[in-house]
Amino acid sequence: MKDIRTQFTALSDTTNLVYLDSAATALVPEIVLDAMSLYYKKYPANVHRGLYDMSIEATQQYEGARKSVAQFIGASPDEVVFTSGTTQGINMLAVALKKQLTSDDVIVLTRYEHHANLIPWQQLASEVGCELRFIDLILTGDEKYTVDMESARTCIDAQVKVVAYSAASHVLGTIAPIQEIQHLAKAVGAITVIDAAQAIAHMPLNVKEIDCDFLVFSGHKLYGPTGVGVLYGKKEHLEKLAPVSFGGGMVETVSYTSATWAKGPAKFEPGTPSIAAVIGLGAAVKFITSVGWKSICAHEKDIIQYAQDVLGNDTHIEVLGPTHDTDRIAVFSFCVSGIHAHDVAEICNRSHVAVRAGHHCAIPLLKYIGKESVVRASCGIYTSREDIERLATALTEAKRIFSVT
Repeated sequence: MKDIRTQFTALSDTTNLVYLDSAATALVPEIVLDAMSLYYKKYPANVHRGLYDMSIEATQQYEGARKSVAQFIGASPDEVVFTSGTTQGINMLAVALKKQLTSDDVIVLTRYEHHANLIPWQQLASEVGCELRFIDLILTGDEKYTVDMESARTCIDAQVKVVAYSAASHVLGTIAPIQEIQHLAKAVGAITVIDAAQAIAHMPLNVKEIDCDFLVFSGHKLYGPTGVGVLYGKKEHLEKLAPVSFGGGMVETVSYTSATWAKGPAKFEPGTPSIAAVIGLGAAVKFITSVGWKSICAHEKDIIQYAQDVLGNDTHIEVLGPTHDTDRIAVFSFCVSGIHAHDVAEICNRSHVAVRAGHHCAIPLLKYIGKESVVRASCGIYTSREDIERLATALTEAKRIFSVT
């Protein structure tokens, strides 16, 4: 993957940088920047409105990105709704599904959810008066930090109407047993919502094979721009859902007293969209496809194993997450004995090693596993073994400064 690094300006222009914060936002390759720049230089018009050449070209590129994204996740283009990101997509669903729930119903989440896939459901449950349940994690033994399927079987019963869960944890790296959870949810007729924000750049996801009802993710997690995301929904579900935002472009008819809605994704995309960002997202999924999942997964497996070998042998470092590389993506959090996570991150930064420290928008999870703050290193296709070695060197310096021996 060494040649890949040259395609990322942030790495080629700042050759001393070790970027280990891809879970927050991945770096953007030049091919994506070029696609967005071309829009502003050659056809910077609005979409779906003009009958002149620039607008037609902009619309074709915008809808072409929708087709690329749909192909990337195994969906149909009319099942792909563009959003501002994962957070908006989940909030849209929580609002839209409100009418389908009663106080007798149950919503099921996992213990490792990001705040974005927790708080919207909290608010929905509070408004409707329904129950929230949480699938536990295994916290001991060889399967530590994996999803507890006994807990899942207990949580998901006939009362459950929605099962919303992350395909992979942004803190622990844990990959959810997607097919097993889907099977349990479908057996009781529950709607499934998958937060793929973290998984989308690390593993292939085919919505038809998974048979999920909804799936959401953000462009900036998979080497695309910020400000754009995707809400996938089965066509039959999107047809039933009412829009939650209103304005131009999402209507079929309008009078002074009423309106009817457009068909397909347009119903959920009012106003002028983030056109350049959508085009950039289309370029990003093509970039990932060109690299190939086989190469990406093999590279990340090697990085995970190498990181575990390098950091796992240090008795002062506790690496969180599953120990088996088949159970995790290339995201791992850790604690250094006697040193606060923020201090670790600051000392790493002195060596130009970028990691994140804190609660990672997962305060309930950290309390659940008995931590207040952790350091997270999250990898991308540009991460090298040398990056992991430089992280280890920076951690050695942190231990020296704080006299951890």
